[in-house]
Amino acid sequence: MRFSLSPKKITLFNKTRILERQIDEFFDKVAEAGLVFSHALKMYLAVGVCDEFDALLNQESDIEGKADNLRRNIEMELYAQTLIPDLRGDVLRLLEDMDKLINMYEGNLHRISIQQPDVPEQFHAGYLELTGTAVTCVELVVMAARSFFRDINSVRDHNAKVIFHETEADKLSSKLQRAIFTSDLSLERKMHLRYFVERIDDLANAAEDVADTLAIYAIKRRV
Repeated sequence: MRFSLSPKKITLFNKTRILERQIDEFFDKVAEAGLVFSHALKMYLAVGVCDEFDALLNQESDIEGKADNLRRNIEMELYAQTLIPDLRGDVLRLLEDMDKLINMYEGNLHRISIQQPDVPEQFHAGYLELTGTAVTCVELVVMAARSFFRDINSVRDHNAKVIFHETEADKLSSKLQRAIFTSDLSLERKMHLRYFVERIDDLANAAEDVADTLAIYAIKRRV
């Protein structure tokens, strides 16, 4: 299947509104997972593991389950309707990669719930800033993924923003780790705190990986 570069906005599933709506709902879940993660981390730094934190963890798990169901339904619809055979594999891999971002959000909250890292207040701002930047990376790659289906020429612009914020996340991660390791904490606590810095930074790295792959898919769609 070949796609023209004009008009600018090209809807990939212009004949299948149900499928288009399901894909939109799936991307909504990815964005929602980031909001819940940010709220849960802020809650944990303020009061630790509590009923509110557990409720947010459960909410994250519920989002992950619903996203999995949506992804499976989309997959079945693509094959049942024999839609976009030339791009089907790319679309399914894109959804799987985006689903992994939700899994990372959920996995990090589970790790916090189980390990309950003791984060000194002096590092709270650093964790929150890093988290905000990492979540922004994911939000931007969600926008890029939506554009892949509706406005192919916007994918590059969104991807450029993902790359910029991923670089910022790396800087914040290094700055926070440096502050941790120059503190008077024991080596064990330093290592534990560093572990969670890296897990949060991994979200930004994973978002950039999706953006890189999405850029290739966008080129293939234009051909």
